[in-house]
Amino acid sequence: MFRTALRNVLAHKARLLMTVLAVMLGVAFVSGTLVFTNTISDAFQKSSAKGFDQVDVAVQPKYRDSDGDKVGKLPDLTQALLGRSAKVPGAASAIGVVNGFTAIADKDGKLIGGGFRSEGGNYWGDEDPRYPLVSGSAPHGKDEVAIDSETAKRAGYKVGDTVRISVNGPVLKPRISAVFTTDDGNVAAGGSLALFDTTTAQKLFGKPGTYDEIDVRAKPGTSQTALKGALDGALPKNLVRTTTGRKLADDQAEMISSSMSGLKQGLLVFAGIALFVGTFIIANTFTMLVAQRTKELALLRAVGASRRQVTRSVLIEAFVVGAVAGVTGLAAGIGIGAGLRSLMNTLGATVPDGPLVISPGTVLSALAVGIVITMLAAWLPGRRAAKIPPVAAMSSVHAKATTKSLVLRNTIGALFSAAGVAVVLAATTMDGSDGQAPMGLGAVLLIVGVFILTPLLSRPLIAAAAPLLHVFGVSGKLARQNSVRNPRRTAATASALMIGLTLITGMTVMAGSLQRSIDKMASSAVRADYVVSMANGNELSPDVDGKLAATEGVTATSPLRNAISRIDKRTEFLTGVNGSAIGRLTDLEVDDGTFEVSGSQVVVDDDTAKSYGWKAGSRFTVHYEDGKAQRLTVAGVYEGNELIKGIMLDNATLSPHQSDPADMQVMVKTADGASDATKDRLEQALGSNPAIKVQDKKDLSNSIAQMFTLILNMVYGLLAMAVIVAVLGVINTLAMSVFERSQEIGMLRAIGLDRKAVKRMVRLESLVISLFGGVLGIGLGVFFGWAAGQLLGTKMATYELVLPWARMGLFLLLAAAVGVLAALWPARRAARLNMLSAIKSE
Repeated sequence: MFRTALRNVLAHKARLLMTVLAVMLGVAFVSGTLVFTNTISDAFQKSSAKGFDQVDVAVQPKYRDSDGDKVGKLPDLTQALLGRSAKVPGAASAIGVVNGFTAIADKDGKLIGGGFRSEGGNYWGDEDPRYPLVSGSAPHGKDEVAIDSETAKRAGYKVGDTVRISVNGPVLKPRISAVFTTDDGNVAAGGSLALFDTTTAQKLFGKPGTYDEIDVRAKPGTSQTALKGALDGALPKNLVRTTTGRKLADDQAEMISSSMSGLKQGLLVFAGIALFVGTFIIANTFTMLVAQRTKELALLRAVGASRRQVTRSVLIEAFVVGAVAGVTGLAAGIGIGAGLRSLMNTLGATVPDGPLVISPGTVLSALAVGIVITMLAAWLPGRRAAKIPPVAAMSSVHAKATTKSLVLRNTIGALFSAAGVAVVLAATTMDGSDGQAPMGLGAVLLIVGVFILTPLLSRPLIAAAAPLLHVFGVSGKLARQNSVRNPRRTAATASALMIGLTLITGMTVMAGSLQRSIDKMASSAVRADYVVSMANGNELSPDVDGKLAATEGVTATSPLRNAISRIDKRTEFLTGVNGSAIGRLTDLEVDDGTFEVSGSQVVVDDDTAKSYGWKAGSRFTVHYEDGKAQRLTVAGVYEGNELIKGIMLDNATLSPHQSDPADMQVMVKTADGASDATKDRLEQALGSNPAIKVQDKKDLSNSIAQMFTLILNMVYGLLAMAVIVAVLGVINTLAMSVFERSQEIGMLRAIGLDRKAVKRMVRLESLVISLFGGVLGIGLGVFFGWAAGQLLGTKMATYELVLPWARMGLFLLLAAAVGVLAALWPARRAARLNMLSAIKSE
């Protein structure tokens, strides 16, 4: 039986090729994902570990937890603590570390490093072992800065050049005194690093005389553990905590691994979808192969082969196919992993240098996935073939499914579909987070149910296309009849395309609806023409508001100033605003009271008010970060949203309690409204600072929706793999169908059907099957998009369903294009059949 199985594999090489390709694509996706994420993770871990080479023990401030009405805060690491750290037994030296956000502009005034990776720090003394100098000398004073060599290379800077930088608002123009090298993982990932002398850095980052961290080096012969013990004994435990450099490197590696796991899981989900689609093709292929070899298998049974041996022979074929697909898929996956890494570098997402990581786990996973998926998909056709009695098989009386089996299949499909719809609808009535798991379960049940029912659905839906197919005469009529001749085969072929289009359509509906909702939110909640903020989301300098208010054409401004507080022994963030102007800059629906912010009068969003049981007129005590308390009165309760929410009070009331006031945003109203000229004036008033964003309402909504757009584009790209697999499925099914119907096609040719008509018949059959899958996929996608939107609506009051008719039409055209392309080779093969040879074939 083993030799028989191998002979069959070699005898049907062409027919199994598409199956190998389908499995190979899924395996390549899986192994490529593992290679890519392992390589990136390893490169970042090694790069970050180098950054701790100069640290044996790090001394860091210990956060004081909020206690009762006291606000938690970080203690200062003073010069005295630095001195004590340097003098402990076993310490060779101690360096005070200061860091913060520092944006560097290139020669065109554009921000380098994307904002979120723009860092600044201090250069210790005249020779800092952390940052070896490539050229120049250590920076001294506020007019000198050192920059990393990668940034200098990207921007074309050299020692002596003047560079525009920004810390939290005002633009500085120091001279580059030095260029240095660093193993900082942030720089390796495409960020920038600017260093000032320690005193300047402390002033710029608002930490005069204090440090963020103290890095201690051990003397030769002193271990990191021993040095940590000495520091623990010498420093106040209630103010600081100590960590060895090795532990810091391990924690960083774990954090990198954790952050990469999300990407890995996301990519593996799409790989799983491609493999899931591939299982339909595998099952379809083996079903057709077994059907074609029914008499052969019956003869084997007649000469003594048991049912188990027949099933085993089919599984051996599947094993060989899966093994070949696994090996070729692994090779392709390694190429995909290398390509993705190069693509990231091309797109500007710099990755640290490092070797391509191909772990034993990746190799085993690729082979296991290829073999297991193929054998599981082939098991049912093999088992079905073994159950056919030899006499029935020889006479082909088994060919059609019994009425009992069809009724059973349709009943099971209807139950699954009904359960899926019921669970999804129930999930839409739940709160956003609570409804996610039930909705996922309902979606799976519904997709499985529709798949089971697809043979039943194929007849009426394909019959609906009959009037259009009549236009093509005999070819059209034959194509329709061929499409419904074997509903199960048609269903399996169409289902592969259906799954891909379901996901694509669902994501498109959600993305379009979210964009509309965000636009609506921005236009309804914000009256301000512009919102000004830092590019990296950090705090703005308080003088930004003053500069904007003094700009020509500006009629009102209000900074949004965050502050931590304690209310009823709970930590609560306050938002300080310009009480006299905030009403002109926002348009928030007030549910209770009036929108009045002045003195002790505050306004509160509805969720916060509900959590505390407040209403208009309620009074409460707030404990500020300086320890002082004040009684405040709720003047009004407004409907909060993703842009504006929380407790708002006047900055005149809040600022005296803050040691270092800073603004998250500044809202601006102008006399002429939003225009390019007005935006230019505002940017010039801020010194054309590359670190500061000036956004109108459209920019604001686009920046919020940008993440969803990016995810959608990634989904389109990743689901393209599932569509490619579906195309292979259509090609495979049609090619094997042509082989099965060789005698029939020969007879049609003999009675007058020319080659063009034969080609047209096969192409129309492919087109009908693909459009059938497309209609089902788009229909399910719209339903799932609506259901997911109902969940989002519980968290976003402005959510509104938007059906992207143009894109759905495009997806239907895509399904048609899949059908036309997939039919090219099978149609050509059918037209080239020799009439006499085809008629004589069995």
